Amino acid sequence: MSEHDANTTPASSAPEGRLDEPRLVTEAGPAARVAGIVGPVLEGLGFRLVRVKISGGSPPTLQIMAERPDGSFGIDECEAASRAISPVLDVEDPISGAYNLEMSSPGIDRPLVRVSDFERWAGHDLKVEMAVPLDGRKRFRGILVGTQGGDGADVEALVRLPDAPAGAPDTVALPIADIGDARLVMTDALIRDALRRDKALREGAGLDEDEIDTADFSDELSGDDEEEAAGADAAGEALRVIPPKKMPVRSKPKAKPMLKPKGAAKPGKKSNAKRKSTAKETL
Repeated sequence: MSEHDANTTPASSAPEGRLDEPRLVTEAGPAARVAGIVGPVLEGLGFRLVRVKISGGSPPTLQIMAERPDGSFGIDECEAASRAISPVLDVEDPISGAYNLEMSSPGIDRPLVRVSDFERWAGHDLKVEMAVPLDGRKRFRGILVGTQGGDGADVEALVRLPDAPAGAPDTVALPIADIGDARLVMTDALIRDALRRDKALREGAGLDEDEIDTADFSDELSGDDEEEAAGADAAGEALRVIPPKKMPVRSKPKAKPMLKPKGAAKPGKKSNAKRKSTAKETL
């Protein structure tokens, strides 16, 4: 299929995703069990699950990424989601032993898990690791062109490869359902696009200029981007961006059984050590 046959809607003009749009890039094992538990809880709050990841450590960290259908997800939403998810995880108990819970937005270099993600961010660099190899190859990196194949599980992501062999097509079609992990690559173009998108979302929400701040984002910008942000600020169009920081939501650990205070867990029962929320406001 030629490039113009694909869906290549620019990120800035892509329609808002559906709340109930299914994920085609999903987890396996314990992370999949967690996803099955927290997904409906998030949807009940008006959020969409993006990804669940369990990282090693002592105790391990359970990271849950979520967003609104328009891609936004601020600190208030992060805290609300954490408060709703924590008791459900305590009851369902999908992870053996204690763990830390981190609730966050997808961030700028976000994972792509739904068809709308691959459509919305067309034109940007991404890297893909296939769960099912394509022609013996598992890793791909290039420019996301768009999608083809409709709305079902047979949808393919079109990626233009800079390392395509001479004489071979430079665009490959990757079945989205066979992707193990796909995420955007941080570039100046992606940052600028994310800033414009964030500005549009905030203007749509009716935020005042006093509620917007650009100071914390200067480290992410190149010289040209800093000038662009400074120019927007001078014109009364500054943008507020919250950098990735760990924001404690439920930091008080459960009492250790050996102390036996009132309400302590019984010996032999595990407790989820503490819950933390990483609040990264998606652009």
